[in-house]
Amino acid sequence: METLTATTVPDDFRPDTAASALRYRERLTVPIAWWVLSGLFSFSLLLAFGLYLGPVWGVGTAAAGFAAMAAIFASAAIVITVSDTELRVGRAQLELSYLGDVAALDAQQARSRQGPAADARAYLVLRSYIRTAVELTIDDVDDPVPYWLVSTRRPRALAAALSGALAAPPHP
Repeated sequence: METLTATTVPDDFRPDTAASALRYRERLTVPIAWWVLSGLFSFSLLLAFGLYLGPVWGVGTAAAGFAAMAAIFASAAIVITVSDTELRVGRAQLELSYLGDVAALDAQQARSRQGPAADARAYLVLRSYIRTAVELTIDDVDDPVPYWLVSTRRPRALAAALSGALAAPPHP
């Protein structure tokens, strides 16, 4: 009987091409301060309902309130991934063959592109608690969307991953 160690790879092993082609991954979640505030709000529910209706109601209401806020926070999380062939931002995906210029924006530039310098046709994935973003110009004559504006905590790293994927030769 053959034993496999951590360095042994079976002959029929085929690496997952999607996982091996992953160039960048970022999960945008709410800041820690929001969790602290939701905990404090739940504590205030505990005190208000607990003093008025009793401790069981207080604990139950506080737990339900915190669970509701946690569900909202979890559903608001966005995952950004870049592979050799596509960009995914949440459920939206863009083939890199349709991507033109990539620009990392600091806080001031991102704020300008979200407001006075914005195009109403742009695709926006913005989070108010993230100040920096990346602007992705779309190079497709059939697409009415001129650019994507995506919030990111690491705009330079995302722009570098996209630029690297665009410069890399296509896989067979």
